[in-house]
Amino acid sequence: MQEGGDAMSQPTDPQPTAVPATAKQVGSTDRWWWVETAVWTERMRAALDNGVKGGKWFSLMDKVYAPANLQAAWARVRANAGAAGIDGQTIAAFEANEHWELHQLHEQLRTGNYRPCAVRRAWIDKPGSTDQRPLGIPAVRDRVVQTALRHALEPIWEAVFADTSFGFRPGRGCKDALRRVDELLTTGHCWVVDVDLRSYFDSIPHDRLMEVVRQRVADGRVLELITSYLRAGIMDGGQFEESEQGTPQGAVISPLLANLYLNDLDHEARQQGLAMVRYADDIVILCRSRSEAERALAWVRARVEAKGLSLHSDKTRLVDATQLGGFEFLGYHFERGKRWPRKKSLEALKERVRDQTPRTSGQKLEVVISGLNDILRGWFGYFKHSLATTFVPLDSWVRTRLRSILRKRAGRRGRGRGSDHQRYNNDFFAEQGLFSLVGARARACPS
Repeated sequence: MQEGGDAMSQPTDPQPTAVPATAKQVGSTDRWWWVETAVWTERMRAALDNGVKGGKWFSLMDKVYAPANLQAAWARVRANAGAAGIDGQTIAAFEANEHWELHQLHEQLRTGNYRPCAVRRAWIDKPGSTDQRPLGIPAVRDRVVQTALRHALEPIWEAVFADTSFGFRPGRGCKDALRRVDELLTTGHCWVVDVDLRSYFDSIPHDRLMEVVRQRVADGRVLELITSYLRAGIMDGGQFEESEQGTPQGAVISPLLANLYLNDLDHEARQQGLAMVRYADDIVILCRSRSEAERALAWVRARVEAKGLSLHSDKTRLVDATQLGGFEFLGYHFERGKRWPRKKSLEALKERVRDQTPRTSGQKLEVVISGLNDILRGWFGYFKHSLATTFVPLDSWVRTRLRSILRKRAGRRGRGRGSDHQRYNNDFFAEQGLFSLVGARARACPS
């Protein structure tokens, strides 16, 4: 949904939260509609609401390696696709022997002989930037086990997560966080503490993280399994690196672990009377006055340092959202009561459009436009509540890209200009079915 930022904090494209095939539809009155029924029976779900003795959960490992849970986990991993880990095994290779592979995982987990591989590190470009960020790619078999583990653990923590946390949680997402920010801004919370955690996923202390896990989980084998993932190490270009801290960005279990490590921060902020909105490691605290914002900044700095983390001093700042400059959150720029896509979000869109519309493209125009429409619709779905003037220049730029292709095919050099605007006017592209951002904005937000 967003571009730029840390790896786990900002998904590039709008994507729905994956849910089990057996889940009920969103909007169900059942709070636990999304849980994996291969793990969570009706009696166990009742215990999530009513609590368990001592507040801790025992006997979870047998739920992790239950054949039905491993099968459900594999279905999710297969649907998410992805590259091979350091063992070179692809999704297709696992699928070719899935019954044997799942039986092996079941037996290894049951007997305590399962050992995860190191995570393969890949470097990917940050959208809208020349920088790169690391992405950890676990082996397919490890992704299956991590997903089965998450099936068992996620409801336990969802029972105690704060409402102010929106990232990588069932039934919640970027748009919910953005709506909350809008609500706070319109009610006078215009002084903003823009919090930037320095390399959050890479710097979570293992010992303190496991202390948090042990507050709710008392199954020793599950604790050992989590620790084995944290310490599995990283393989970067043939060089092995030990994992002394952090949780790999790209690992299935990492978003849950990252959320639970900051859960107490969410609850303490509310106890302090602070309106904090958090999406994974993207955090803003919205206040009614500068003095309140200064207090909030001092508080969050102290709490973050107490957790063995640190704030990025150059990027953490106080902002008056009613003045020029504003602040950015989840791909949007907020300023003086309005919002629009931040520069990196716009550049990320343009990069995707450029990839789809090289001047030398040999594809039929209808194929090029079909690919463009998928890109534009997805982007608009997230940014449709931007300032209306956002969309006019983007539509014009996209049409210019297409005119340049047609100009090249006519044997002329350069990009689409001059008489090309008359030869291939706006109505021409509308007739070809090109998605119009301006038209979509008018339909979605007629006011």
